[in-house]
Amino acid sequence: MTPFKSKVITDLFKIEYPIIQGGMVWVSGSKLAAAVSNAGCLGLVGAGSMKPDLLKVHLEKASKLCQKPIGVNIPLLYEKAPEQIQTALDCGIKIFFTSAGSPKKYTKMLKDSGCVVIHVTSSPELAIKCEAAGVDAIVAEGFEAGGHNGRDEITTMSLIPQVRDAVSIPVIAAGGIGDGRGIAAAFALGADGVQLGTRFAATKESSAHQNFKEAIEKAKSGDTLLTMKDLVPVRLLKNKFFRDIIKAEENCASPEELASILGKGRAKKGMLEGDLDEGELEIGQISALIKNTPTVSECVLDLIKSYSETLKKL
Repeated sequence: MTPFKSKVITDLFKIEYPIIQGGMVWVSGSKLAAAVSNAGCLGLVGAGSMKPDLLKVHLEKASKLCQKPIGVNIPLLYEKAPEQIQTALDCGIKIFFTSAGSPKKYTKMLKDSGCVVIHVTSSPELAIKCEAAGVDAIVAEGFEAGGHNGRDEITTMSLIPQVRDAVSIPVIAAGGIGDGRGIAAAFALGADGVQLGTRFAATKESSAHQNFKEAIEKAKSGDTLLTMKDLVPVRLLKNKFFRDIIKAEENCASPEELASILGKGRAKKGMLEGDLDEGELEIGQISALIKNTPTVSECVLDLIKSYSETLKKL
């Protein structure tokens, strides 16, 4: 197979392939993160849906399942973020992906603790701030991505070259990447690595409910949409809950009214418990390309194979 040309990301994380699994709420627990790292990529435990004690359980379990590097993704907008960070440090985690907050807040503290810090961005302006804050690399995520998203709706193809031109630190492309063609395109645009969420959500080791995995496989082009922009922009798979949100927005609902409809536990209800009507189903546009649920090992092998085939065609 054709090797990856760039070693920037593989050297940074001490992994075989410059592929990172997105840290998704209710989907990326210890089993998925360990499987991805064991396959030669970088697995992330998604802390967004975990209280500190549960995060500790997953990190300890992941360390038993995998002896290779594993990281943690921590959305900084949650009040438990400081406790989650300390929990991860206590568990020996040295790779931190932060998002949804200021890159300045914890970067120096983490780097002083000997950690590698990566922050998720959605614009070149924020990427510049991340570099100034001292992060080791940036995830530049286009609005094709599932879950929480940027308000500017900059697509991955437009975002990656702009970020590449704006900063000198490594750039990891995310949003709308689900196969080797997407990986090759990301490298052509100037990325040093890629982050995949939706593709890894639909694998055997993912903690997503089987109903949710099947919904991903059945998704068609246009079945997801970025919504709740007045609250927290999030890309969702269209279902009854999604339509309730759209109706409320059309009736000029306030952010407080939208928050009331959202309530608590919607994402858990949909993604972990499998309620496809009332649950919040966070997934990316690339879901329309996914037609199977392989093991992580099979998924990574297919990614590398299709990447090599793409380069040969070019």
